Amino acid sequence: MTARGAYPDLDLFDFTLPDTRLTGKRSMTTLPPMSEAQDRYAIARIDLPGVGTHGWQVRLQRQGKRYARFFGDGVWGGAARAYEAAREWRDELLRQLKTVERIRTCRTSNRNQSGVVGVSKVTVATNGATYEFWQATWSPEPGRRRTVKFSISRYGERQAFRLAVAAREEGISGRDGS
Repeated sequence: MTARGAYPDLDLFDFTLPDTRLTGKRSMTTLPPMSEAQDRYAIARIDLPGVGTHGWQVRLQRQGKRYARFFGDGVWGGAARAYEAAREWRDELLRQLKTVERIRTCRTSNRNQSGVVGVSKVTVATNGATYEFWQATWSPEPGRRRTVKFSISRYGERQAFRLAVAAREEGISGRDGS
């Protein structure tokens, strides 16, 4: 049985719902087209005819904390309305979590010795020689990390630190050319 046959108000979906009436076994569910799959991130269709449960469930986990909510077809006036409510709740939750993550990632940790997020003093020992420098690190886009180092022996302690802070500020503002 397809969603179009079982739920007339669900004309935007193209996936198979489990049909347990004839065989007693669940049929395989086909995946929606890619654009719909992205739109259904963290949203799952739940159909349990034996117990009369039909609806959409949103499930997310961030930093070990789980967030979940079920949107039943009967409560929301149909599968399409339940899906829209689930999507709106998920989108709002993601907005709130993104704000919390942004705040969390911009705090200094108790391990930070410089007092500036993304700026650290690094000591490297190579072939018996020790090199010290101040390093600025930032992420210009997800999945990329930029690092710039300023030698303490070349610039001096204070100037190397100032250059690292300036490089980080320039990098996170997007003026670094990356």
